[in-house]
Amino acid sequence: MSARSLIASLLCVIAGACSGGSPTIQLGVAGPFAQPFGDMTKKGIEMAIAEVNDSGGVRGKHLELEERDDAADGAKAAGIAQDFVANQAVVGVIGHVTSGAMVAAAKVYDSGRLPAIATSATTPELTGMSPWVFRVISSDSSNGITIAHFAEALGRKRAAVLYENDAYGRGLASSFRRAFDGEIVSIDPISADITNAEPYIAYYKTRSPDVVFVVGTQNSGLVVLREAKREKFATDFLGGDGWTGIVADTAMAEGTYVGTAFTVEDPRPEVQRFVSDFRARYHEVPDAYAALGYDAARMMARAVQEAGPDRAAIRAYLASLTDETAYHGITGVLRFGPGGDPVTSSYRVTRVRHGAFELVTPGAGSSR
Repeated sequence: MSARSLIASLLCVIAGACSGGSPTIQLGVAGPFAQPFGDMTKKGIEMAIAEVNDSGGVRGKHLELEERDDAADGAKAAGIAQDFVANQAVVGVIGHVTSGAMVAAAKVYDSGRLPAIATSATTPELTGMSPWVFRVISSDSSNGITIAHFAEALGRKRAAVLYENDAYGRGLASSFRRAFDGEIVSIDPISADITNAEPYIAYYKTRSPDVVFVVGTQNSGLVVLREAKREKFATDFLGGDGWTGIVADTAMAEGTYVGTAFTVEDPRPEVQRFVSDFRARYHEVPDAYAALGYDAARMMARAVQEAGPDRAAIRAYLASLTDETAYHGITGVLRFGPGGDPVTSSYRVTRVRHGAFELVTPGAGSSR
């Protein structure tokens, strides 16, 4: 063989062209990437995949991401899921991020037999919806209990509840309501794009709840907190994991309680390495969305490595994880129960201090 032929053969092997195979393995990624929490999720996913590729990839091939923005819209998410299912090169999906989008997409992944790992979709509707769908965060049916018991441990006996009227808001509010042993003085739906919380805060001043639980995202949370400050309404405010981005306004967020699956205050060495690497790469501090995206991506990469780039084999591998083979991630030790939920929950309640989420132990609670 001439030198030119030998070089051509080597290039052919490197490109994967000689065997007719692709030089990469494709994974779908979907979420509301134009939103701050979606952008954080995407960064966590991209960092995880970059680490895998920098370490040699999976089965000798690099992982390639096909990223699609679903705008947290169910109809759009279902359309993206259909595209992923139709593209036989896509062997698994990381996402979706929000509950409504994941519920809509899960039905498509089920019929199309494509495995997907949701990042921060917490609605109880997702549990058992499809054997092809998993998630790395615990269900709101569990998270609501955690938050309710935390409020009780603070000695709170009268709660007001505001919730965004979507799958996430309804699920977490309902779980909290069932688990809270005190009195629910008010429970009301709000819009995700609420701009005026004056009627709610004015009413609360007449009912004197000792804790206000707001189930929503950063936007609605800050609107409520700003109005409370304007009206000098002092009580404890508590949010779910949708409040992860609330520290963007450090003055308003200070002292609030937030349920989350991750905090940079976690002293575990693997967490601190993740935080350091994320800061070095993106020049910002990772939040729970970034950590959940990272863990979902690393789990999917490991599934491809262990089972091969085959949809059915990947699903079977994810479903078969045991205590011995579980993935030890940034947000905790992860394996899945029969309904696709993580068997153990890393969900805990933190308190915002100086722009960071500090782990707290319920004791003598304090008001804002």
